[in-house]
Amino acid sequence: MRILDGKKLSEKIKNKVKEEVDKLKKEGITPGLAVILVGNDPASQTYVKMKKGACEKVGMYSVVHEFPESISEKELLTTIEMINKNPNLHGLLVQLPLPKHIDTTKVLEAVAPEKDVDGFHPYNMGKLFEGLESFAPCTPLGVMELFKEYNINLKGKDICIVGASNIVGKPMLSLLLNAWATVDICHIETKDLATHTKRADIVIVGVGKPNLITADMVKEGAIVVDIGINKVDGKIVGDVDFENVSKKAAYITPVPGGTGPMTIAMLLKNTIKATKLQKENK
Repeated sequence: MRILDGKKLSEKIKNKVKEEVDKLKKEGITPGLAVILVGNDPASQTYVKMKKGACEKVGMYSVVHEFPESISEKELLTTIEMINKNPNLHGLLVQLPLPKHIDTTKVLEAVAPEKDVDGFHPYNMGKLFEGLESFAPCTPLGVMELFKEYNINLKGKDICIVGASNIVGKPMLSLLLNAWATVDICHIETKDLATHTKRADIVIVGVGKPNLITADMVKEGAIVVDIGINKVDGKIVGDVDFENVSKKAAYITPVPGGTGPMTIAMLLKNTIKATKLQKENK
């Protein structure tokens, strides 16, 4: 069994991003990222703090717009419009989830596609589905980088994705199809999940349910990617029974230290990409 070390790879990517930032600064451009945070959800606050810290570490400009949960949809859309027009802010992400009185789809569609570093805009999602160059969501993109780093050839592999969210499952499906894998996607209505996971060369899971994937659900020598994040007895754990599944797996991601650090690294990479595209289009 080998660990797919996202922490180590993320540091490697951040160092490359820092080099890119330094080059752009010599041209008089400082890559800028704006984050919108609504409400006081502790997990969201932690993620935003980590994203801001990562930006500062590589020399990017970062600004966080914090709003109370009571903010109106109109006020939020006005802020997004302002950021869209700001030439010093090259990337914009809206931290999810948003309060129930705000239409998440409407808000995500308001983000300028060229600044959509989270890859959630329907325009970018559509391009990803078509196999065209676009901004892809950071977590699935981070998983693809892990495969690349560890020389895992996806062509022709049978892959089972557990979880069909717009943020992870669906874009992961598109990225894997574009890499010529054969993909099976499961969700809450899937009957007998184990029949799907058992035959897969690679299992990717991200649903937020501790120990959902157990050793009897994966075949010997499978590659297991755990995107889940859960808190159990004060400890952060994934969706995979790591202790037992790791005994059967050829490769496995730990939680924490697997896909989590890669998500932030890909956000930085997407922000550099956005900066360069806007520089070319000026």
